[in-house]
Amino acid sequence: MSLDWIYYAISWILLTWHSAWDAIGVPIDAVIGTNFAWILAIVFLVVSVRVILFPVFVKQIKSQRAMQALQPKVKELQEKHKGDRETLQKEMMELYRKEKANPLMGCLPMFLQIPVFLGLFHVLRRLDPAKQSKTLYGWTVEQFDSASNAKLFTAPIAGKFGSSADELARLGANGTTVKIIAAILVLVMIATTYLTSRQMILKTGWAEDPQQRMIQRLMLYGIPASLLISGSIFPIGVIIYWVTNNLFTLGQQQWVLRKFPPPVTAKKATAPAATRNPVQPAKSGGLFGRGKAAPTAPVKETAPKVAGPKPGAKPANPKKSRPAKRQG
Repeated sequence: MSLDWIYYAISWILLTWHSAWDAIGVPIDAVIGTNFAWILAIVFLVVSVRVILFPVFVKQIKSQRAMQALQPKVKELQEKHKGDRETLQKEMMELYRKEKANPLMGCLPMFLQIPVFLGLFHVLRRLDPAKQSKTLYGWTVEQFDSASNAKLFTAPIAGKFGSSADELARLGANGTTVKIIAAILVLVMIATTYLTSRQMILKTGWAEDPQQRMIQRLMLYGIPASLLISGSIFPIGVIIYWVTNNLFTLGQQQWVLRKFPPPVTAKKATAPAATRNPVQPAKSGGLFGRGKAAPTAPVKETAPKVAGPKPGAKPANPKKSRPAKRQG
């Protein structure tokens, strides 16, 4: 299946935003070695995509809430079918179907953004001044040449950490500068990718379902680790897109989690006080888990209970314990 429609859509959004910034008065020429009109076009490509996918994000949050509410039932099934993995999977899938919960919905927004990422990757790879065809996907020759010369602190947005000497020569770039800018952006990309997953897990907790827990570990550790290698082949413009998308996700998740906090599961709410673990101070927030602990209510001291007389026992006569009065 041809992906040209994705390339045309990405190109149209980029060119529309670039024209908008040009009309507003953002300099087209480089300022501090940066062509801000093209950088802002990439940033607002992220904004455009996230606005389009916002309904999907709402469904993702609802699905995560439903999955969290089902954790006690999932735990019961795991204990009931311990050692019978096949039956456990069937029962869990039936539970998800009955409660209309989709374990994969949490990853749907990310999967839907993969075509956008690949489309931008493909479009930016075309920004080679040596190419003869400069009008593909709706670009004019002037727009193509302008984007080909677009830079971030003198590093071309079409350049990458692994660019060959020939590619750098065609782009008119310094290899050392490109590697430094690309390396910094890759590290920021890895850090923000890790923080987006950590932020959600800190607020919702680790899943009881082994599959869900595996997905959480993959999102938290696997994907950031893979970016350390794959980031070397990403054009700088693509890394700008990824970092901007992560920052947008961090802000959006923080807003949603504050406005719609995760519900307290029934198991936690109804557990007897004697069987509960000692209460830990709740975290007030923070991406690194360093938020201040919520103040605990002071514990009132209660007076010791005095044991009453045993049934059938004679009442004690307080007069006997008093000292006898002296005779005058």
